[in-house]
Amino acid sequence: MKKQKNKHRRQVRMAITVEDYIKAAKRGQREAEMEQLGPGFHSSDRTHRSRKTYTRKQKHRHRDEERW
Repeated sequence: MKKQKNKHRRQVRMAITVEDYIKAAKRGQREAEMEQLGPGFHSSDRTHRSRKTYTRKQKHRHRDEERW
């Protein structure tokens, strides 16, 4: 059997789509964040917690004693 030559070959053109760009940008941003803050989740928008909020945790006991 002989192989037939394909006279009309298609050239594969590599193009970056908008979705590919967004995906790469998100990945780069995430890697930069992990270098800066370390592994794991870090919230960027945290609500302000009042000093008057009651907590029983041992690490907050000294603050309660200073107030009273």
